[in-house]
Amino acid sequence: MANYSGVVCVRRQISHVIFDMDGLLLDTEKFYTQVQEIILSRYNKTFDWTLKAKMMGKKAIESARIFVQESGISDSLSPEQFLVEREDMLQSLFPTSELMPGASRLVSHLHAKGVPICVATGSHRRHFELKTQRHHEIFSLMHHVVLGDDPEVKQGKPSPDGFLAASKRFEGGQVDPSNILVFEDSPSGVLAAKNAGMSVVMVPDPRLDKSFLDAADQVLNSLLDFNPSEWGLPAFEDNGN
Repeated sequence: MANYSGVVCVRRQISHVIFDMDGLLLDTEKFYTQVQEIILSRYNKTFDWTLKAKMMGKKAIESARIFVQESGISDSLSPEQFLVEREDMLQSLFPTSELMPGASRLVSHLHAKGVPICVATGSHRRHFELKTQRHHEIFSLMHHVVLGDDPEVKQGKPSPDGFLAASKRFEGGQVDPSNILVFEDSPSGVLAAKNAGMSVVMVPDPRLDKSFLDAADQVLNSLLDFNPSEWGLPAFEDNGN
C-alpha cells in the first residue's frame, strides 16, 4: 500500500537503484502537456490529467493511440500523424529541459557512496540526446541507460521489459529484482516496476489523481523528501541542504 512521505512499510535489502527519466529526473512532462494542449485545441477539445495519466510512461505509438482514441479525434488524426506533428514542436523544447528538484543531489549522493545506479526510460535515443544535452554531468554517473527503442524492450510500461533489461546490465550481471529500488512518477511506470518484482518510490505530479498512487511502496512530494536510510541506503551527510 502506498504511503505518502511516510516510513516505508515493506523493507527489502536494496543494493541497486533504477531511475525513470521524464518527470522524475528531468522536468519534461510539461512539454508533452503543452504540445498536446495545442493539438487538441484545434479540434475544440481540452487535454486533461485523466488522459495524461493514461499516456504517461508508455511507448510513443501506444501513447499516441490512447491520445487520439480517448480524445475522440481518431477520425481526423491518426496516431502516426499525431506523432509527426508533436515531434516538430518537441524538438525545440527538449534541449531546454531542467533537472527536477533533488535529482542532482540524490544521483550524486548514491554514486559517491558506490550504489550502482542506472536509467530506464521510454524515451528513444534521439529524444534522450536532446533532453540530456545540458545535463551530461549527472547522466554520466549512471552505470548504464536503457532506452525505449532498446531491442530488449519489446513492450512499453506497464510491461516490466525496460526495468528487467536494466537489471541485467549492472556490473556482475543479473541483479535480483527484489534488491532493486525504482524511482518513478507515472502510474504505468510504477506498475512496470512492480511487475518486475521491484520496490518503487513514486514522485507524482501533484495534479495526478490520488487513485493512481496505491500501487507504490512509498509516495513522495519531491526527490528532496527521499530518506535513503529508510531503504537501507547510505544516509545523506548534508542534512538536506
